[in-house]
Amino acid sequence: MPTVKQATAGAGFDVNQPLSGAQAAAFKAAGMDFCIRYLPRTPALISGNLTAKEIEIILTAGLSLMAVQHVAMPGWEPNAALGLEYGSYAAQYAKEISLAPGINLWLDLEGVGRRVKAEDVIAYCQAWYTAVSASGYVPGLYVGWNVVLSDQQLYDLPFAHYWKAYNCDQSIPTEGWQILQHPQLRMSGIEYDPDTIQADELGDLPVWVSA
Repeated sequence: MPTVKQATAGAGFDVNQPLSGAQAAAFKAAGMDFCIRYLPRTPALISGNLTAKEIEIILTAGLSLMAVQHVAMPGWEPNAALGLEYGSYAAQYAKEISLAPGINLWLDLEGVGRRVKAEDVIAYCQAWYTAVSASGYVPGLYVGWNVVLSDQQLYDLPFAHYWKAYNCDQSIPTEGWQILQHPQLRMSGIEYDPDTIQADELGDLPVWVSA
């Protein structure tokens, strides 16, 4: 039976395409401990995202698993209503594919329109957090480029789990990062982003599901 538990420090990857059994096994053989796969924002964008079958493939290969929701195209304009819509669908989709509750689902925050106000980004993140948390998952925040918010504003959000993008030049006061992303690589015909899990400055770690 799959087990939800605190992650351990180590190497893994996030990837924006489905994995076959052979590909998942190759990543495990290369020393990867975990995989982060994608969830859609809307029903129209399901293609290529994590499925119940792929969850089984990943866990069978010995990789632990978390999920992140796709972000909109650069220049998008977040607000509270959109945060509720996307967060609710992330949780709904995760349940539909039998992704274990209690693990981290990550909000991908990056590429925000330059004229968007900080309060709208904050409202989006808070609404997303509330929707995901209410469904039994643990919200996490992936911080990329051009998020509009200051370091302190990021820290003041309700999240307790932060993931730093390879192109992020910000920091999280007091708390720090639990996942560090590194520049894209290629293996087994797949482009992927290597990631490293570490305890943050408070000693906390992400939560994943393992076989």
